[in-house]
Amino acid sequence: MSPIELTETTFDTTITENDIVLVDFWAAWCGPCRSFAPVFEAAAIANPDIVFAKVDTEAEQYLAQMANITSIPTLMAFREGILVFAQPGALPAAGLSSVIEGVRGLDMEAIKEQVAAEEAARSGEPRNA
Repeated sequence: MSPIELTETTFDTTITENDIVLVDFWAAWCGPCRSFAPVFEAAAIANPDIVFAKVDTEAEQYLAQMANITSIPTLMAFREGILVFAQPGALPAAGLSSVIEGVRGLDMEAIKEQVAAEEAARSGEPRNA
């Protein structure tokens, strides 16, 4: 399946309602973004169980700001609604495949425990073990 376009209104729903979502933050004027686009498209076709999405940082400036995008292209990976990978720069096909394999192989229970511990530490609440 081809990548979908995300907007401010569809971003959160897409992230939370799908197991794995890869998001490419890009702009039409960005040369590395244009060179990464076919790699991202090919990975989307090869991995139909993953949602591949694109955010046009020019059209969705608020969304790019909320995601703290400072360089494009930036690739973000979400698993079960949790940001598990974020990296600026155009990846080669092998690099993107490695990211996909890594995200698929994550122990999400351990990550959820870590996120809960970090949230508890920020709020000053004791953590239930």
